[in-house]
Amino acid sequence: MYGRTWGMWGVSRTMETGGRREGSVRGERAPVPRQLWVEEPEARVRMADPVRKSAVRAVLIVSLTLIQAMVAFLCTLAGSWLAFPMVLSSVASTIVATWSVLDVWVTRQVWKQRYGVVSGPSSSARQLRRERRRARRAARTAARAETRIVRRERQESGGRRVAEAEI
Repeated sequence: MYGRTWGMWGVSRTMETGGRREGSVRGERAPVPRQLWVEEPEARVRMADPVRKSAVRAVLIVSLTLIQAMVAFLCTLAGSWLAFPMVLSSVASTIVATWSVLDVWVTRQVWKQRYGVVSGPSSSARQLRRERRRARRAARTAARAETRIVRRERQESGGRRVAEAEI
């Protein structure tokens, strides 16, 4: 859509006015205010399935542990008989929650080791490979030029090899 002028809260003024621009009587153009914040969507790589599964599991376990700890705290404040068993189970749940968060980290590291990290175009490894390729090409070109010179010298000398003794 041409002539987009942004108003308050990111709403286009052209949409508010039904497609016509404010102040555009007799060819006047309304000043387009500069945006303070421009969001550029970042291409995020999707999490691997095993890592996602362990992350979901960890979030569920941690949230249940927090709920359980809150219930234990409230039972303690109320002086309920359920307070002591809830505190014991909260301690056990905290250990399990810690283990599940570590599981996410370990699963992620294992997945990276098995399937590797995808290198981006600005990777230093790609740059090194490009430089090595250029060096190999230059060496091949120099070797070809050398063999052409040798071939040309043979043709000029009548096709026979000139012995070192004759030189």
